[in-house]
Amino acid sequence: MATAREWWRGAAIYQIYPRSFADSNGDGIGDLPGITTHLDHVARLGVDAIWLSPFYTSPMADFGYDVADYRNVDPIFGTLADFDALVARAHALGLKVLIDQVWSHTSDQHEWFRSSRAGRDGPHADWYVWADAKPDGSPPNNWASVFGGPAWRWDARRRQYYLHNFLSAQPQLDGRNPAVQEALLDVARFWLDRGVDGFRLDAINFAMCDPALRDNPPAPDDGHVRTRPFDFQRHLHNQSQPEIADFLARLRAVCDSYGERFTVAEVGGAEAHREMVRFTAPGRLDSAYGFNFLYADKLTPALVRDAMADWPDTPDMGWPSWAFENHDAPRAISRWAAPEQRGAFGRMKMLLLGALRGNIILYYGEELGLTQVDIPFEHLRDPEAIDNWPLTLSRDGARTPMPWRADAPRLGFSDGAPWLPLGGDHDMLAVDRQDADPGSMLGWTRQVLTLRKAHAALRHGAMRIDEAGDALLVFERTAPDERLLCVFNLSAAAARWVRPAASRVLAATGSHADDLLSPYAAMIVALEEPE
Repeated sequence: MATAREWWRGAAIYQIYPRSFADSNGDGIGDLPGITTHLDHVARLGVDAIWLSPFYTSPMADFGYDVADYRNVDPIFGTLADFDALVARAHALGLKVLIDQVWSHTSDQHEWFRSSRAGRDGPHADWYVWADAKPDGSPPNNWASVFGGPAWRWDARRRQYYLHNFLSAQPQLDGRNPAVQEALLDVARFWLDRGVDGFRLDAINFAMCDPALRDNPPAPDDGHVRTRPFDFQRHLHNQSQPEIADFLARLRAVCDSYGERFTVAEVGGAEAHREMVRFTAPGRLDSAYGFNFLYADKLTPALVRDAMADWPDTPDMGWPSWAFENHDAPRAISRWAAPEQRGAFGRMKMLLLGALRGNIILYYGEELGLTQVDIPFEHLRDPEAIDNWPLTLSRDGARTPMPWRADAPRLGFSDGAPWLPLGGDHDMLAVDRQDADPGSMLGWTRQVLTLRKAHAALRHGAMRIDEAGDALLVFERTAPDERLLCVFNLSAAAARWVRPAASRVLAATGSHADDLLSPYAAMIVALEEPE
């Protein structure tokens, strides 16, 4: 059960991708003043916090996830004063502010790396993972980069290879180095001193690697299409090291010294659940989320059942967070529903997200039912998409500009040419078209979040799966003096379900007649004791 101090337990968090939310200066790229101007929209949703993807100084090789200065704002996004104004406005609206921390790697333009690559005996010489070539000049081992190719890049200045788990422009920090840990904790203090309410830790399971640099073993063929060398390995040695948890305990101590601050880890990979449990053990992080839903090609009752089963409501377990969409995955409504079914499906999906046990994360535009945009090759910006075309992660198509006004040039996002194309159908989904219509997807999202906030059973109560068949997902959420039954038809066909006699409908989408739930219908009812 949540305590008065645990504002984050069961919270609804709204992720903002700064480049794509709102542009205040007409350069076609979203920025911090643009976000601040539109925070009223976010607050009206009923979320508890915003999470800002990176806005730090960066050459933008990976659009901000390659940080060149952890303590400053990139000029395309504004200034530190703009950030302070954003935090002040968010707090005035009752919104907490979470920011990304990208600590497994930096940009190759970071002053630490410039110093490290200059020689083997400088002040930052051992702040990154360096290794000698094999006798034949080849890389130290077989590790592969997430984005394709070897995870090692030769540097002629040091006459060594450096590790990069992502782009070669993102050299890997040596998270085992005590000096690196101290520097990163000082970064956390810098932003906590500016009033942030917590951190989302990007790819934190890559923060340390095996110091012996052993080869990764091959991965068994699981039937999935392998598009990158990374997919052919079990990543036992380039990530997922047990000592990462000790560093997270140090971060937790820093955050606790500032009061109630929230920490959530992003964890991917085959061992994600084991790591999330370890990272959220007592004295470490508050929460973690993986990719259960983000890359799933279909939403099924079994998928939800299995994800929930990983987080039993027991004293030794941490607290989960869930996202159906984010900046790294295609829009869920396009992945999971046919075009003609997206209206019904989107409402069902939102009610399901609002009913899950754990924190829930909404991605900007998800409240509008934004669809994935098909970006032609010549307009791609994501380096992963360009390198792996046409079998890409499709990240650009989920990062397109937010549509604010249907009839405005560039849908009110910018006075200039947007950095990515606008969605062809996004004018019909614009905020101003939906804002005054309680029956719109936007109106429905507000209702769902209001319901979640009003019912302790939904926000932080216990959860029990009653049915997870081919079509129907049925589970109970309970809290003292409250028992809710949550029913979802996850199929495109009608499904049979009999509503209990002693029940009161709290929320419903679709129709329920003659004991049939229409395709993608959903309902939450309060179960009442017979008098």
